[in-house]
Amino acid sequence: MKLFPIHITNFKIDGGAMFGVVPKVMWQTKYPADENNLCNWALRSLLIDTGERVVLIDNGYGDKQDEKYFSHVYLNGGDGLEGAFKKHGYTFNDVTDVILTHLHADHCGGGVKFNSDRSGYELTFKNATYWVSKPHWEWAMNPNKQEGAAFLKENIIPMMESGKLKFVEKDMELYPGINLRLYNGHTVGQIIPFINTGKKTVVFVADLIPSTAHIPLVWNMAYDVRPMDMLQEKEDFLNEAVKNNYTLFFQHDLYNECCTVQQTGKGVRVKETFKLI
Repeated sequence: MKLFPIHITNFKIDGGAMFGVVPKVMWQTKYPADENNLCNWALRSLLIDTGERVVLIDNGYGDKQDEKYFSHVYLNGGDGLEGAFKKHGYTFNDVTDVILTHLHADHCGGGVKFNSDRSGYELTFKNATYWVSKPHWEWAMNPNKQEGAAFLKENIIPMMESGKLKFVEKDMELYPGINLRLYNGHTVGQIIPFINTGKKTVVFVADLIPSTAHIPLVWNMAYDVRPMDMLQEKEDFLNEAVKNNYTLFFQHDLYNECCTVQQTGKGVRVKETFKLI
């Protein structure tokens, strides 16, 4: 099994939103903000080649939205989705499966693109099955007021209309070495993939733990819809990660791609940071 980090781009977002109740005087030592209180964050996906399947986890914003939309997220850096694929010797047509951790725009927008004459939409990965958790799909179809703006119909409905969408109803093994678990703190039914390479377990932590700065239990995002569930889920996961020496792969950490964790007198903290490959 081979794993390839896909660094699509970076983006900027309000530091207060990313750190919730944590005071700025504390979080800005980890993530410096600019004069508009914006911090720069990575937007990564992960490509998995099992030898039989080529699996992509998440796919970024895509490029369907207009200039006004992207003026709010300040995209910068990265290889681009297609550029990152070329870097590792793959094409979009090679992808057999797309796992979407959840349907917020920065995680799923790249999975749908305009058709050739821009009269409608089509799947970016035309040979792939798209996997979404069933509880999250139902949640996204009837969004609450907090998350409504994050679920864009043009990112979601074409997947259903394509006939290529399949649902994950509970924790499961998708393929040998790729296990999917559902978490409900950030949003209902977020999929967290656990990838066992035979030598180690890599966990694509998505928005369960957006960065190393979010490892302390109360350092969570204001976007989390169930904060108390998030606290318990994160505590349980981090204790498991210490016990099993998981490699945490970060989707949004600008400074650290991966880390392991250890138990300390202050709780679970970073042990080592490193690149995946």
